[in-house]
Amino acid sequence: MNVDLLRQKIADGQFEFSAHATHQAIRRYIPVSEIREALLAGRVIEDYPDDKYGPSYLILGRAATGRSLHIQCSDPSRPLVKIITVYQPDPNRWNADFTRRADRHEP
Repeated sequence: MNVDLLRQKIADGQFEFSAHATHQAIRRYIPVSEIREALLAGRVIEDYPDDKYGPSYLILGRAATGRSLHIQCSDPSRPLVKIITVYQPDPNRWNADFTRRADRHEP
């Protein structure tokens, strides 16, 4: 993925939210400003080349408040980057820095 293109599109407002992402952001009290900040400073931690509607990526970023966010978004080669979902990672499901899923077999 071209991270520079993603950041440019986010900075230019060339993104949209799926209905699911809109619902999740509202439900989880995640403002658009924090989503933008996290995407502008974030990094790809997972990629999904065979995702249902085209390639997508899971971005880990931090908002200015310090809150860590996971944001799944479409490939930035689309005219508008689609925000597919957004959430604050659960420390029980992710490693300490939220970059890898926790091993469910560990006690």
